[in-house]
Amino acid sequence: MPPTSPFDRRPSTEAAMTTGLSAAVEQVLGPLETFLRFEEGPDPTGRRSVWRAALNESLPRQGQGAQAVLDVLNEVVIPNGLRIGSPGFSGWITTMPSVVPAVAGFVASLVAAQRWYASPGNFLEMQALSWMGEMLEMGPHCGGTFTSGGAVANLICLGAARQHAGERIGVNPTEQGAGCIPQPRVYATASLHDVGVRALSVLGLGAVAMRTVPMDTSRRRADSEALERMIDADIAAGCTPVAVIATAGDVRTGTVDPVDRMLRIAHDRGVWLHVDGAYGGFGVLDERVRSLYGDMGAIDSLAVDPHKWMAVPLGCGAAIVRDGALQQRSLVIGRPDFHHFDPATRADVGSPFDEFGEGSLYSSVDFSARSRGLTVWAALKEIGMDGMRARVRRHLDCARRVAELVRMNDRLELVAEPELSICCFRYIPAGSSREPSTVLDKFNEAVLKGIRARGLSVPSSAVVDEKFVIRPAFVGPNTEIADAELLVREVLAMGDQLSAR
Repeated sequence: MPPTSPFDRRPSTEAAMTTGLSAAVEQVLGPLETFLRFEEGPDPTGRRSVWRAALNESLPRQGQGAQAVLDVLNEVVIPNGLRIGSPGFSGWITTMPSVVPAVAGFVASLVAAQRWYASPGNFLEMQALSWMGEMLEMGPHCGGTFTSGGAVANLICLGAARQHAGERIGVNPTEQGAGCIPQPRVYATASLHDVGVRALSVLGLGAVAMRTVPMDTSRRRADSEALERMIDADIAAGCTPVAVIATAGDVRTGTVDPVDRMLRIAHDRGVWLHVDGAYGGFGVLDERVRSLYGDMGAIDSLAVDPHKWMAVPLGCGAAIVRDGALQQRSLVIGRPDFHHFDPATRADVGSPFDEFGEGSLYSSVDFSARSRGLTVWAALKEIGMDGMRARVRRHLDCARRVAELVRMNDRLELVAEPELSICCFRYIPAGSSREPSTVLDKFNEAVLKGIRARGLSVPSSAVVDEKFVIRPAFVGPNTEIADAELLVREVLAMGDQLSAR
């Protein structure tokens, strides 16, 4: 008789279901298909109280079984899920994954749960990173890693910048600590996302290292001449410039900093240029705004979030670093613990568990992680760079269409001209010219809440030039020009209704 495989099914004392995957998945497919049609509006307060009551229970002492879990998923969780993938949703700069990347994420959770070992998931992780670098014009041979999101991507990129600054003066901050860098300084405008300052704190540079660059008020982007003066003054004072951060897609207005000018200022002084493109990095694909990004092949690092415009499952950011070896030095201390990680040992071996695959453990803060890049590979394999280009262009068209309709109506005010896929505007009630600004702010907040309660259009808000504005951010794969036009009609209808009161 052939030897018994240890993987043959045998009696088990495990309480969890470990077989029957098809039957379990089939039970949730119908409800998920219904949900993805987005036929119902948002969850009203009445329904919210129902699902809260259904889910609020004590820790089970005895398990209720797989069917009880599937029933709750089908009857409570799925029907009441957040409809951030609906055509009218433009509230957050993130979206629901499209179908193929979502399936790839499910597959990765089962068969690519350890991304560093030699496996198809590992290979496609690194191929997807190369594709990202090529698509975003940084080149296919950059270093980097996929992360949980833009916060960690910015952290990794700024960690590489810290290492670069230390090595320039003959110290190793990874081993010696950030204190070996005299008076570190990082430069960015007030539009920098909060995660940038947080990264400085985590890296030991401290929030005090941040130098706020004045903005060109007419264009809401970094004043490059002021940046140049600030760096030179800091160098003269004995400070160490660590990085200049350009924001490619301010989350309030979509504005892109003058990347090329900031790059030249930084590199002329041997300083790292990092681009936070978590939202707007993909804008480089639209030739109408391509010039805003300058020479992407010369920047030192880029943070970008595939789980935004690429519509892959949430929890997928990317740090792309031009000097991959330096990036790895910024994350490894002493001799690597894993001797079989040496690329020279990568050959066909008896077991995949004896061999690490492509990439490096020391490019990431994670050791244990699924292959996040498998979802990016799936998205690009499905629609290609041309499909991404068409999506980005369509969403920029949505923002431009909103701006056009706002300019045509004297009840609306365009507060920030769209540059990418964000448009900031507000409703101006008749006879409100003498009202305090706080009154208009509260009125527009009421307009926003009113249209979100209706659920046909779901934008968000921002404060721009000290004005509360309605801020749609178009990134969803289901969103078309007609949805942008509907948003403007909804704002007008709700504004008129509130004005009449």
